[in-house]
Amino acid sequence: MEALNREAEDPDLWADAERARAVMQERTRLDAAIATFQRLEQELEDGLALAELAEEESDEEAYGEAEAALAATRDEAKRRELESLLSGEADGNDGFLEVHAGAGGTESQDWAEMLLRMYVRWAEQRGYKAEWIEESPGEEAGIKSAVIKVSGESAYGWLKTESGVHRLVRISPFDAGARRHTSFASVWVYPVVDETIDIEIADKDLRIDTYRASGAGGQHVNRTDSAVRITHLPTNIVVQCQAERSQHRNKAEAMSMLRARLYERALQEREMEAQALAEQKSDIGWGHQIRSYVLQPYRMVKDLRTGIESSNPDAVLDGGIDQFLAASLAARIGAPAEGAGKS
Repeated sequence: MEALNREAEDPDLWADAERARAVMQERTRLDAAIATFQRLEQELEDGLALAELAEEESDEEAYGEAEAALAATRDEAKRRELESLLSGEADGNDGFLEVHAGAGGTESQDWAEMLLRMYVRWAEQRGYKAEWIEESPGEEAGIKSAVIKVSGESAYGWLKTESGVHRLVRISPFDAGARRHTSFASVWVYPVVDETIDIEIADKDLRIDTYRASGAGGQHVNRTDSAVRITHLPTNIVVQCQAERSQHRNKAEAMSMLRARLYERALQEREMEAQALAEQKSDIGWGHQIRSYVLQPYRMVKDLRTGIESSNPDAVLDGGIDQFLAASLAARIGAPAEGAGKS
């Protein structure tokens, strides 16, 4: 930290805007980490002092308060310890999250919308910002696909292991016979990248289409061909944006998403723990799911990679996915997972 402070105080630093930005960003991150450590240390001391005082005075209510405060400090310390392991090249970045309905029409489209809501609620609970980028509504209900940008500290690092197929088993609300249905939806997560990351994209490798926006965004976008779809021909990566009223802004955002997808592809090729890109873009169906959500005949959410289970699917679908994120992240980086098992 001392070396970083000396570098930040170097008058020549500001001659290089990119270097200055990187140094100040790292300094801010370290300052925040130190402040968090000092706060947790103080909370621990306060909790222990309160517990000792409560024990001396036989004050059961105060002792209960101290116990709860120490438990909260412990849980946050565990979470912060895991966050410190988010050391991947782009783990500190914001992230794009895509949801795509699998085969099955209305059933899968409704499930895709449920998944999207789960991630938006998770983001809100963590104090992150979830920004709608693109949505293709379902034919009767739900969505065919959607993209959101999740902004917050280490948003991509936390969400990156969510890429894969998610399976839902339930009694269908769209089946007059009240039969049990299995639905699939896929999730794809990639980091937001800034202009300092060099991703070369040749104009000849792009196909750019404009179309009339649908879904969220208000009536204005539905009256104009403001939405933009960009296809990267060499990789067949397709991105689209209809969040803005301006076609120019939608094109800029779509290009940002494309750069992010290409950067994420390069990251995967360099990370030995990451699965091959072809495996992650597998069929949305049996044999490729990472998590199963069962609402009938029993109630259970189970991560098929880590074995983590929850018997409260309502809480999970309302954004309570931290235990799954922590376990899959720990497994990916080879660290022991806290709280592994059932909840």
